[in-house]
Amino acid sequence: MPDSLDKCFSEAKINSLTLRNRLIKAATFEGKSPGGVPSQALIDFHERFGQGGIGMTTIAYCAAESDGRIHEHMMYMHEGIRPELERFIRTVQATGAKVSGQLGHCGGFTKNLEFSGKRPLGPSKGTNALGLTYGLSRIAEMTKPQIRERAQIFGRAAGFMKSVGFDAIEIHFGHGYGISQFISPKTNKRKDEYGGTLENRMRFALEVLAEVRKNVGDDYPLLGKISMTDGVPGGVTYDDSVDIAAMLEAGGIDVIICSGGTSSMNPMLLFRGDSMVPGLIKHEKSRLMKIGIRLAAPLMFKDYPYEEMYFLEPAQRIRDRVQCGVCYVGGVCTNDSIRTVMAAGFDFIQLGRALIFDPDFPRQAQARDNYKNGCNHCNQCAIEAPGGIYCVERPGNFA
Repeated sequence: MPDSLDKCFSEAKINSLTLRNRLIKAATFEGKSPGGVPSQALIDFHERFGQGGIGMTTIAYCAAESDGRIHEHMMYMHEGIRPELERFIRTVQATGAKVSGQLGHCGGFTKNLEFSGKRPLGPSKGTNALGLTYGLSRIAEMTKPQIRERAQIFGRAAGFMKSVGFDAIEIHFGHGYGISQFISPKTNKRKDEYGGTLENRMRFALEVLAEVRKNVGDDYPLLGKISMTDGVPGGVTYDDSVDIAAMLEAGGIDVIICSGGTSSMNPMLLFRGDSMVPGLIKHEKSRLMKIGIRLAAPLMFKDYPYEEMYFLEPAQRIRDRVQCGVCYVGGVCTNDSIRTVMAAGFDFIQLGRALIFDPDFPRQAQARDNYKNGCNHCNQCAIEAPGGIYCVERPGNFA
């Protein structure tokens, strides 16, 4: 194998943690935690990636608190699910893979039927279109004490995650969720020290990072996923993302994951390929929301044809700017792409849809010099279907 492919399948460290290779399962919401409790199906899903040779897998969307969930069937970090999480982690670790949890908060983007507050809280007042039919349509602006408390909630959740055995934590700074809502000028209209300049808009993100680091210790591996651009006018730009990465590095992050787009405004920038709209309409239960999806589709679900390594150029700018670890994500489905990304100096690669299509991707790619993954990027796996995520082309992959 060429040296760049050798690099991908060599051991690599994130802080004190050693991975058996540089391939990481990206956090793709599984939909396998009914009532917010990790299920056997969730264990089976991630265990299969471990058996396929992944270096580390990531449980998607581990909410920092109950009201931090987008809906009530997402996990939040609390003692009530400790036994299930510990069993999950032991099972996956037995395959040789490490286990990371994606720590996040929905902010003002929620349809959680178990939401306990009066209104979802975000950096500024606004409309929560996702909650229109759930009585959660209005976002309230957070006070400074509420901002400080939320950062501490992140810290406590991180301490819990370490205590149950997670090998690493991925803090979600992107995709239009709670922290991202502060970073983006599209959603942050504050006039105080948490709004305005990029440095001010990053203040909450850095306070969260500091609280998490305080609760897990200096030698614990922390990754951070960012949106290199929101993909909408008035949002975060690719130029901004280079400075965002530098600030996170200065704040003590170990690895920056270079993603893009927002779930609330421009999801197809992240996914590329076929539109998600038909699947969303098919599985949406609310007639009103079905109508809303159809009306919003031309503006929100734009056409981005799939191409390999579609984030490489902007991610390279971040790789050139920072000294910490950098993880590439976005369109790696062949060994040629792995070679290109590794040769460009990236430390890790996250894989999502390609692994759902072929959980043996790592072993296959290591064994076959000309490996090409067969995912057709239909994006139907990204839909919250009954029973959770699966490949429509290969539904038996996780049976």
